[in-house]
Amino acid sequence: MIACEPLPHFVDSLLAYLHERHPTQAALDGVHAYDDLLDDVSRQAIEAEVHALTGYLRRLGDISPDGLTATERLEHRMLAANLKSRVFDLEQVRTWERNPQYYSDLLASSLAGQALFHYAPPADRARRVLSKLRQTPRLIQAARDNVKDPPGIFVKVGIETMRGALTFIEHDLPRALSDVDDLHLLGEIADAQAEAAQAVGAYVQDLESEVAPRARASFRLGRDTFEQKLKLDEGLAMPVDRLLAIATRELKATQDAFKSLAGRMNGGDPIETWVRTKADHPAPGELASVARQQVDELATFLERQSIVTLPPGERITVAPTPEFYRWSFASMWTPGPFESKATEAYYYLTDVDPSWPSERQDGHLRDYNYPTLWSISIHEVYPGHFLHFQHLRRVESKARKSIMFAPMSFVEGWAHYCEQMMIEAGFGREDRGVELGQLAEALIRLARFIVCIKLHAEDMSVEQGMRWFRDEAFMEEASARREAERGTFDPTYLVYSVGKLMLLKLRQDYRQQQGKGFSLRAFHDTLLGQGTAPFWLHRQLMLGGDGGGDLLE
Repeated sequence: MIACEPLPHFVDSLLAYLHERHPTQAALDGVHAYDDLLDDVSRQAIEAEVHALTGYLRRLGDISPDGLTATERLEHRMLAANLKSRVFDLEQVRTWERNPQYYSDLLASSLAGQALFHYAPPADRARRVLSKLRQTPRLIQAARDNVKDPPGIFVKVGIETMRGALTFIEHDLPRALSDVDDLHLLGEIADAQAEAAQAVGAYVQDLESEVAPRARASFRLGRDTFEQKLKLDEGLAMPVDRLLAIATRELKATQDAFKSLAGRMNGGDPIETWVRTKADHPAPGELASVARQQVDELATFLERQSIVTLPPGERITVAPTPEFYRWSFASMWTPGPFESKATEAYYYLTDVDPSWPSERQDGHLRDYNYPTLWSISIHEVYPGHFLHFQHLRRVESKARKSIMFAPMSFVEGWAHYCEQMMIEAGFGREDRGVELGQLAEALIRLARFIVCIKLHAEDMSVEQGMRWFRDEAFMEEASARREAERGTFDPTYLVYSVGKLMLLKLRQDYRQQQGKGFSLRAFHDTLLGQGTAPFWLHRQLMLGGDGGGDLLE
């Protein structure tokens, strides 16, 4: 029996549907045919999506693996898991029915994408913003209709993020559209802004007065749902007890390394050493210039050490976060893999506001201490996300090129792995603080690994999660609380550590297979050249056979 439909034809059809159905993600993929649309998140549209995805699953099932190439058979399995994951999220996890933040994030991301990227001339992007603003009341009405019994913590975070979206609409969008000189268009935008702001503001009031007082639902997914989500999203079929044992082991080893290095640096208390290290940070107003120098130095190091190929000709701007986006801490905006023409990437860092009191300025910059800033620049730019997307745009397979099918364990796992890999390669050898910052970031990711399991598969509370981040990852209490709260609505934020560990395991197995012929640059180039895919697929492409055993150990 031969395949009744070529797999590339199926991928084209599925991507066309997903891009039209999810215009905000389509823009991030580099597809702009739907830039004037906000996602339709009404219950009717979600039910129709489940029906459509189920149809695509049946259609994929009709494609016999016998008529496919060896690589297409792997992609067939990857696509089936992705479709099942989408249906599972809509039918079982049901974030759209439980969390108002789902709607605020969608709104803010959709508007910010048009404001931050120069996909088109300012007037064209302004018209797209106008269209999105006019659709905002519809999106807010969908939130009202869908979110009926949310957990209290989801309401709390939802109110905060809705207020952020409201501020963005009322105050920040006019700054983002300052280059537009069409007075008629600006007048229409002002009217649409007022209507959108009224809809969002009214919903915030209802969340506070009507929804919050009766919010009693649990945020927990439960063990079975958590394990199934990991299996479908990341291709990781492993009991949470075993995952927890691995995470605990890695946390202990990283804590020991952190304390040992900190002790060698000052000979005193490791935590005091880290406190003093955090006090060394760029001066107010110098954050972007320091990061720009870091990016240049990182690129030079990669070129000299021949660790990974740096594709030529793509520019990156390092700059202070635009006024209208200052609620973010640091952000990397990279052109999507299907972008038809070269556009600039933006690495934004939010400096202090000169009007802040000195104590607040110092507290803000302590989180941008030099070692941490090195880790951020490695993670976001070189050789992290920016370099990853440079390679991704050169991948031929659409199934492994699109972010629509990208497992976060690979995307974030690669960037987090790079932080450690650069230290291993000798970067920052003359400054022990750089390695200490890398270890501190690893501790936070490993604490996420443990806390999300205990939050969703056991009975840990948010307060207990906060104490875990504070005591085990040496975080300030306010930051520790934000991390614990994030674990309730981002249940698989273990992907950073899990992805890094799976990548290290793949590298170890590939090195053993290659023997004396192993090259770190060849390993990285081959891996990135395969696109974004689950690690089980990368293992089979690189190691042959069934991928050579366990993903993690």
